Amino acid sequence: MDTLCKQCPRQCNISRGNEYPGSSKLPGVCHAPALPVVSRAGLHHWEEPVISGERGSGTVFFAGCNLNCVYCQNYHISSQVQGKLISVERLQEIYQELIALGAHNINLVTPTHYSKVILQSLQTPLPVPVVYNTNSYDSVDMLKKFESKVQIYLADYKYADNALAQRYSGVRDYAQVAWDAIQEMYRQTGDYVIDDNGIMQKGVIIRHLILPNAVENTLQVIKKVSEQFAPGQVLFSLMRQYLPCGEVSPERFSEINRTVSDEEYELIEEALYTSGIEDGFVQDGSSASDAFIPCFDGTGV
Repeated sequence: MDTLCKQCPRQCNISRGNEYPGSSKLPGVCHAPALPVVSRAGLHHWEEPVISGERGSGTVFFAGCNLNCVYCQNYHISSQVQGKLISVERLQEIYQELIALGAHNINLVTPTHYSKVILQSLQTPLPVPVVYNTNSYDSVDMLKKFESKVQIYLADYKYADNALAQRYSGVRDYAQVAWDAIQEMYRQTGDYVIDDNGIMQKGVIIRHLILPNAVENTLQVIKKVSEQFAPGQVLFSLMRQYLPCGEVSPERFSEINRTVSDEEYELIEEALYTSGIEDGFVQDGSSASDAFIPCFDGTGV
């Protein structure tokens, strides 16, 4: 597999072969080969309750990313592309192994830059829902190819403010590109469905991570979601789990070198509860802990 890559809105148009040096030296923003590099596969219990359930979500963590978020909690796999190069056939085997362990779903984390090979891996329908767990910097044309292959979109909406998107994730057009992608996701799935056991079967969860010193960005996100979607259409997950990671330090990006304060969160929570958004999830301050970050040691790969 060796093509000029236009899988995501970056449109890098570079050749992605299958040479994998085990570092981030490959060209393109994602620094990844064409075949998937996977850092961990296993049952994950720390997603939203409707995804993790009691048995866990069958999560496949892909290495590399088409964003460059300076604060990424998975920085060493997203930016340094640490993991194991595998074939499409091995990826399909991993799905079956996770299902055999009791996974409620197959959860593809950071899949965008491997869209083509993931599509190949999903040619045969799975007996559990497929979750596309994305930063939402996705091409609408590529997302359309996943119709009927993906049942649940677990979609970030990081920024309504493109100045923040440029500073922290290296993209100037995130707000509109991601919003267009989310509209396509909803078009495909329709209103969310949760079964009698409390497990999501189809639909969209819009996730938003609160950043310190960025309250207005979050308020804009809440307003945008509340104006676009009515109760019963999507779930909204407001995440307070931010902690300084990646490139963030007292010397670099010092304005986000702390967790979200109680004052910031209380202001945001009040806005959420008066917004008309009824369906979803919130987190308390204890979620801002590295105890919830998986160990990316190649387990299950």
